[in-house]
Amino acid sequence: MNILRDKEGHRQRLRDRFLKGGLEGFHDYEIIELLLTLGTPRKDCKSAAKSALKSFGSLRGVLEASPEELWQIEGIGPNNVFGLKVAQAVARRYLADRVLDSDFIRSSDEVMEYLQHNLRDRGREVFIVIYLNGRNQVMAMEELFVGTLSTSAVYPREGVERILKHKAAAVIFAHNHPSGSPTPSADDHAITKKLKEATAAIDVSVHDHIIIAGNEVYSLADHGLL
Repeated sequence: MNILRDKEGHRQRLRDRFLKGGLEGFHDYEIIELLLTLGTPRKDCKSAAKSALKSFGSLRGVLEASPEELWQIEGIGPNNVFGLKVAQAVARRYLADRVLDSDFIRSSDEVMEYLQHNLRDRGREVFIVIYLNGRNQVMAMEELFVGTLSTSAVYPREGVERILKHKAAAVIFAHNHPSGSPTPSADDHAITKKLKEATAAIDVSVHDHIIIAGNEVYSLADHGLL
């Protein structure tokens, strides 16, 4: 009984620390532990949190790990994974909501923060479209394609249909390179050319095509490639 009270007291102290000062002063394993307890509030998650951090190398690595990978850690089950994944999803939604209806030029840093958070650790290539209105305000952002990006995988017709549905005046394309290098490939150049031609036919501008690779960012527009 004393052990149970000690565990409950430890979890409550973690929660009280967070409510008082946010994550300031928290070790990464304590943040993971806090998230794991969301799914199993009466279970000791400290050991599992430390094991997860050791296995995946960082807090970010733990949050980006797949459920199947997390289940390999002793002490982590489906309920624990819920706490980790809901935190990650809320962060992404928050970052996306911050830039909706904002002027892209003034909020470009926040858009980039969203793209990096969303794309930098994805194990597969993901293609995102940002839709802008005539005043360059961000109307919506969505994942259009997931998988290995190639000229055969990206369908300009589908892209045009989505642009027309959102009634966008301009778009920004973005995708990630899991390989770790942000340098655009031949396929990247070909995809950009195809999409730019398709959007020009409906009088929609392509402002940029951004490539995210870890913490590195490559803008085709900044390099004069649009």
